[in-house]
Amino acid sequence: MKICRNFMTSLHGIQRQVFLAANNWLTSIRMRQRRTGFSPVLWVTLLCTQAVSIAADNHAPTLQGDRFKKLVPFRPTAQFIIGATLNYPHLGTPAEEIFENDFQVLTPGNAFKQTAVHPRPDVWGWKKADAMVEYAKEHGYTMRLHAPISPQCSAWAEEDHRTPKELLQNLEEYVAGLCDRYKGEKHVRWVDVVNETITREGKWFGPKPGVGKWQNPWTQIGFDESHPLRPPIYIKRTFEIASKHGPHLKLLFNQHGGMEKPMWDRAKATVDYLRDADVQIDGVGWQAHVSAGWERIPGNMQSLDRLIRWTHARDLEFHVTENTVWMDDPRTGTQEAQAATFRAVVRKLAEHSKRGVVVWNVWQLCDSHIQRPQKKGTMFDDAFQAKLSYYAVQEVLRRYSATQKE
Repeated sequence: MKICRNFMTSLHGIQRQVFLAANNWLTSIRMRQRRTGFSPVLWVTLLCTQAVSIAADNHAPTLQGDRFKKLVPFRPTAQFIIGATLNYPHLGTPAEEIFENDFQVLTPGNAFKQTAVHPRPDVWGWKKADAMVEYAKEHGYTMRLHAPISPQCSAWAEEDHRTPKELLQNLEEYVAGLCDRYKGEKHVRWVDVVNETITREGKWFGPKPGVGKWQNPWTQIGFDESHPLRPPIYIKRTFEIASKHGPHLKLLFNQHGGMEKPMWDRAKATVDYLRDADVQIDGVGWQAHVSAGWERIPGNMQSLDRLIRWTHARDLEFHVTENTVWMDDPRTGTQEAQAATFRAVVRKLAEHSKRGVVVWNVWQLCDSHIQRPQKKGTMFDDAFQAKLSYYAVQEVLRRYSATQKE
């Protein structure tokens, strides 16, 4: 009887929490809708989710409406593709459950970077990479290998006394070994061949003294002095190796930053340089780590629109590869503002799917899983409950799905 009384007391407490939450949210819907322009339907949907989650396990995803993969299912010939990042340490957590219910295209975060796979010459660590490839195969997922040649290189490569010959040999060994290992895995579709090669100011991202810093030692291999752009030799060489050893892979040039013109002017020139040299390149990626309200900054959405058009004009795919929306500004760091930014980016991609392939990859499925958890940049909070952003994207995908049935 005591157990029953305790249970009823707990249930009554839950009911009271639900009632209070409903009362508070409903009285603010009209004010929020007038200020943000968000549909009350989104607010009611999120309210229902939050109310149910109070009575559920705090770490179990509770979501309403159609799941993403039902609205935009993956097909090899699709022009609008959606996916998410799920890391090896997060298998077995609610993030995996969210991924399985919503996505069919997987990008492991760091499992294939040099720091994990090839920390020094003749030393390999395939455990996490192999596990993720096998996991994707078992579940029927398509994969993207993220950023083999990037600033997240091995400490060995960062050591100041490395010679250009040593670095080139290390790069070739790593990229060839990675592509050779997975060349028979047909579900591995894309690879971010190079990542973060250019600074926001439009300069080649290069080395720094010491080890353990965010740096790019690969420029020390040298530059192509025969071309006015003077591109680093490692960029072309990495694409050549990936093409030779991974003939089934689609090869991407991935870039960070925002819409800074000097950076993208140089990135575009580099892509054209590779194409003119008859080097395989299949797409351009933009990380899209942005802050809430990014779409309201004059010129940003127009620049993104032009970048996608430029990419499709060259018959290349356009990928958003690591989308987060940081809630780091007290003036704009709200759920409403974050949702509006996610919504604007995904909607822009959907619009361009009529002209070429676009891919949206959201970076991580829980705020505590990202590198800067205090910025709360994902669609799910620390308890794996959906934020407004999830339902904002869901609404965009629902509308896109409806147009495909017309």
